[in-house]
Amino acid sequence: MNDDGTPVIRTENLTRTFGRQTAVNQLDLNIPKGIIYGFLGPNGCGKSTTIRLLTGLLRPTTGDIHIFGKPLKGNEEQLKTRLGYMTQKFSLYENLTVEENLNFVGSIYGLKGSRKRQRISELLNLYELKGRESQLSGSMSGGQKQRLALACATLHSPDLLFLDEPTSAVDPENRREFWERLFDLCDSGTTILVSTHYMDEAERCHRIGILDNGVKRADGSPSELMSNLKSSIIEIEGHGLRALKQSLLPLPDVISASQIGSRLRVLIRESHPDPIALLRPFSANHSLNYVRPSLEDVFVSSTGGRHVG
Repeated sequence: MNDDGTPVIRTENLTRTFGRQTAVNQLDLNIPKGIIYGFLGPNGCGKSTTIRLLTGLLRPTTGDIHIFGKPLKGNEEQLKTRLGYMTQKFSLYENLTVEENLNFVGSIYGLKGSRKRQRISELLNLYELKGRESQLSGSMSGGQKQRLALACATLHSPDLLFLDEPTSAVDPENRREFWERLFDLCDSGTTILVSTHYMDEAERCHRIGILDNGVKRADGSPSELMSNLKSSIIEIEGHGLRALKQSLLPLPDVISASQIGSRLRVLIRESHPDPIALLRPFSANHSLNYVRPSLEDVFVSSTGGRHVG
């Protein structure tokens, strides 16, 4: 919420269809100020479409969008200067240098003269691009491109930043560094909405929404979602786990079964009264134990196990 308690993002029944396909289905959001809110979901679940709707790049089929308490429709130009957007694919000009890209984006947002020069200098230092001002952006590594894209997206000091799967093309070390920068932005008051399909990134968010086929299946902090998961999780240790998995998956009360090293992690529907008794006939020579849920378990339970192997 803003300082007056108004949510930074609020949507009601937000829906977007493309022909007969519904990409976003009656989505309600209420995102307060100064948090990192994550969209977690598989490819094609509606994450990117939702971000494009919230930034005004797409019109909703039905439903309402309010940004900083104002309807997005009709206020796009006024709100544009308060929004930053980093796309999934590197979208800057690869035949321009680092400094030329920053200057171009700064001009789009109306930055001029000493203010623009000072801001560019700050970001070159902050995102470790100092000394690369004359380098063509197309010749940069994935991590360098990512830092340049974030610098451009935050050049005008936006109050609300949208990031569409921003770490999909970088290595784990650059992903960690990128998230440290997001927390710095958040601490300075920027509200961030980020889409991801990485569980470890989703756990870093203050709150997440799990999207599946355009529908929000869950919403809350990672710890809340894990503690409130009603499904039972059983880990099975022993030999022949691959064959055991295939024998368990057809059971109506088994949501999913996935192997993690020498253990098989099985999610059982809440309605079953005795998960151990359900699995015991198939795993008489194995060790069975209840374990605490993970965010991946929440995701699998929310989506019915359709997106796991």
